[in-house]
Parts: sequence; structure tokens; C-alpha cells
Amino acid sequence: MNLEDHLGDIIRKARSMAGVAPAAAASAAGLTEAELTALETSGTTVKKINFTALGPLLGLNAAKLEGIAKGWLPEKKDLGLWRELHQITTTEDGCAVHCYLVWDEVTREAAVFDTGWDAAPILKMVEENQLQLKHVFITHTHPDHMAGLAKIREAFPKIHLHTDAKGSLPQHKNRRNDCLHLGSLRITNRETPGHAEDGVTYLVGNWSEDAAHVAIVGDTILAGSMGGGNGAWDLAREKVREQILTLPADTLICSGHGPLTTVGEEKAHNPFF
Repeated sequence: MNLEDHLGDIIRKARSMAGVAPAAAASAAGLTEAELTALETSGTTVKKINFTALGPLLGLNAAKLEGIAKGWLPEKKDLGLWRELHQITTTEDGCAVHCYLVWDEVTREAAVFDTGWDAAPILKMVEENQLQLKHVFITHTHPDHMAGLAKIREAFPKIHLHTDAKGSLPQHKNRRNDCLHLGSLRITNRETPGHAEDGVTYLVGNWSEDAAHVAIVGDTILAGSMGGGNGAWDLAREKVREQILTLPADTLICSGHGPLTTVGEEKAHNPFF
């Protein structure tokens, strides 16, 4: 799997975050404005980029940015270490989004984190594995992350809905001291607004001695990048640093888009941090 954001996406996001005009970014990079526009669109350029000048101007780590340009990817993860943690991907209009289904092997109690575009694959896996779907946790209320919610609630009317959203949606609004047990698994949450006002990260632990904790982050951080700031870039970046990158290095990061990664890999390779 490729990164969700290519080099041009990262530069474009960082320009928006730093308020840098295309002309200034192009000059620092050693490109024309047309070449910068093409790079931001395609992620590639035949010209050599001056990362040493461009990185600091955009508030990015130059060496890490160059690493992205050279094709860095997080190591492929074996989800067999986390029994049972399953990534389910659905696509609509070219937009692929992940949700995550977890369950306790003994009690068969299950929870789904986001729903993706279509609930059908979730419901199929629940039926095939004879699970008791008890909870649905929403990382943020953007359509691609919760389009399947109505079908989930229709199939399981008593399911507990967890979210940081305001208004009529919550059945159970997250609180900072919440600690929910799903069989032997332990689920807690951390506020991570920025990309979305109601952004939240869920931590799942107690898998086994060999499996690290899991952070299900929505679009708060992506492998090698981060979600759009939507007018709250500083807050988005601050929450990643405070709530996600302070977790142990081997914590598995499950984003809504792109490949699985870890806290350690992002600290070492994500140019935003």
C-alpha cells in the first residue's frame, strides 16, 4: 500500500499550515511556480528539490521530507499479532477509507471503530465469526467515516454509540475517564480535535504479551503525513504531539487512510513532527 499523501500533498498541506505563498515555496524549492503546482498535483518532479531550504520555510523536517520523496514507507504489519483486530476498507468515488473491527476471542464481544462507506463487510464479518457487536466508536463525523452507521444501528438497535460529536447523534458521549472492557480488551479515549472538531483517538490494549497497544486515530495522523487542518492546523498538530506521539514507540497506529504505522516510525519519518 502506498502512502495516502504523496510528496506534493504534504507540501501543499504544509504551505496551507504555514501560510506560505506558492511563489515563495517554489523559490525555496528551486522550482518555477508551474513546476510546484505540478508537483503538488502529481507528487513527482524531474527537477532536484532544495529540501534544505523548503523544509524550514514550510515548518517541515527537511531530511524526513526528502525521505518521503525517496519512497519511505512504514514496515508492513502482521495483524495476526493482534487477535482479533481486522482492517476493513470500503471505497466510494475513488476515496478508500478504513474502519476496524475488534473482538475478544473468548466472549465474542465485538466493537467497530468507524463504519466506512458501507456497513455490509462489517456485518458479514460479524455474522461469519458469530460475534456480539456491542459498540461502535466514531473517530470523527466526516461522511466517509460514518456513512454505514445507519445500517449498523438498524442491524443492532441496542448497540452503544460512542463519539465526541455534539447534538443529537451521541448515544454515549465520550468522557476522558471512560474505560470500557470488551472481554479482556480495554478501550480508552483521547481528544484529538483539529482535523475535525469532534476528533477522538481510541486506545485498545491487553491484546497479549507480544502485541502492543493500538491507537485508532481516524485522520488525525497518517503515515508520513497528517489530516487536513480545516482551519485548525496548530491545534491538529499540537494534539498529535500531545496525545499520540507520547505513546510508546511500538504502539500500532490505525489511520482512516493509508498504511498501518507505529508511533516510533512516525517520530522518525513524518516530516510534520
